[in-house]
Amino acid sequence: MKATEVRLLSEDQRADELTKLKKEQFNLRFQRATGQLENTSRVRQVRRDIARLMTISAEPANKNEG
Repeated sequence: MKATEVRLLSEDQRADELTKLKKEQFNLRFQRATGQLENTSRVRQVRRDIARLMTISAEPANKNEG
């Protein structure tokens, strides 16, 4: 998910996406611990998507003011 795609989402959609990604991250960690993880690059991708969502959600609503 790219930053431009994240910025187009509403706050509720961002929260839903964040919840979905955190669940996926948990499942991926569980698979890695049990030796069942096939796509190891997905762990990194999910972690970065979570960080991207959290960063954009924390940005001020009106950047041009002040």
